[in-house]
Amino acid sequence: METIKIIIEKSADYYDAYAENCEGIYGAGSTPEAAKQNAIEGLELFVGSRQKKELPEILQGDYNIVYQFDTQSLLNYYSKIFNKSALQHITGINKKQLHHYSSGLKHPRFVQRKKIETALHILGEELMAVTL
Repeated sequence: METIKIIIEKSADYYDAYAENCEGIYGAGSTPEAAKQNAIEGLELFVGSRQKKELPEILQGDYNIVYQFDTQSLLNYYSKIFNKSALQHITGINKKQLHHYSSGLKHPRFVQRKKIETALHILGEELMAVTL
């Protein structure tokens, strides 16, 4: 199974989304959610408007989609789920610094980005183990 990697990042006026490893898949929107949805619609239109043999090899068989966010886009995308206090609790990064990252006032160093990513992955693993 192939993997389509869609990058979502903040530009000056809006959010961009594009497939890093497949030409022709693009999206944009006023929010990260809108850019992600627009890219998925673009992918569906791209695949639906061509015969299988005309598609890039990566789209000719089964594929899944993964998303790579820049920090600002990620924090804005999940802002309805995680407030800054919750993110401070799981990442160890203070709320003021998280606000700077989500507003674009500051850009986190690699170590800070990894702290956020690791904390979210750990939370995801814990949630996957929950049963009700």
